[in-house]
Amino acid sequence: MNFAFKENQLDYETYYILRKSVKWNNWSREQAEIALENSYYTVTVFDNKVPIGMGRAVGDGIYFMIMDIVVRPEYQRMGIGTAICIKLEEAVQVTIVTHASISAKSFFEKRGYRVVKEQKVERQG
Repeated sequence: MNFAFKENQLDYETYYILRKSVKWNNWSREQAEIALENSYYTVTVFDNKVPIGMGRAVGDGIYFMIMDIVVRPEYQRMGIGTAICIKLEEAVQVTIVTHASISAKSFFEKRGYRVVKEQKVERQG
């Protein structure tokens, strides 16, 4: 398969569709557009014209955070998430952090990331 990678062209519709494909909650259009406009770097992956993956880097010039790495379920385990991560890492080339879900922890550890603080989740009531 030949996938197309587009840099800094992630729009709200694509962001919404991809987050929905992995059952993530979506932000309001206004919130998402502000977040996308303030991203340092984005990458979107297409199979023909169909968006199948994305990732964002946000930061202040010294520290960067990798956010919203999403690959549609039917395209997972094909190296697309790794390719997205490589592009994000190459774009920033400084200290990078991420908040990895339990299911993504091993993905990041294989890429050389290490856990510095475990996430805690608490529910009142």
